[in-house]
Amino acid sequence: MASRVLISVRVKATPQRAFEVFTRDISLWWKPNPEFAFTPRSPGVMAFEEGQRLVERLPSGKVFEVGRVTAWEPGARLAFGWRQATFTPEQMTDVEVTFEAVGEETRVTVIHTGWDSVPQEHAAKHGMENSYFMKRHGDWWRELIDRMGEIT
Repeated sequence: MASRVLISVRVKATPQRAFEVFTRDISLWWKPNPEFAFTPRSPGVMAFEEGQRLVERLPSGKVFEVGRVTAWEPGARLAFGWRQATFTPEQMTDVEVTFEAVGEETRVTVIHTGWDSVPQEHAAKHGMENSYFMKRHGDWWRELIDRMGEIT
């Protein structure tokens, strides 16, 4: 079975509002994690550029492309690539986020796949066993979506 992170968090907002905050306001809720920095010069400011790509704008003014957006369905689904600067072209992970109405709330589900393409000894994994790495990454995603939920 392929390695993946899967978390679901309910937020007090409509699916449309949750999608807007996730995409338009990512710089307000994104909390950098030094263990999972995109570049050695991180942290920067995260942004979705015109629904085309996710980037990190670094303090130097440079822009690092985290990944291309592959699905942009406001209020329903978002998918994008995710890589760190040290990844080879073959090392690419993908994130899919769904927004599902549950009563007056929205269930935000994040599925982050592709970690099998990144070897355990890679700096991105810090030598962690795969299951522990996936847990740590999932914990971070949960923290991020909790923060997002605070401003929806």
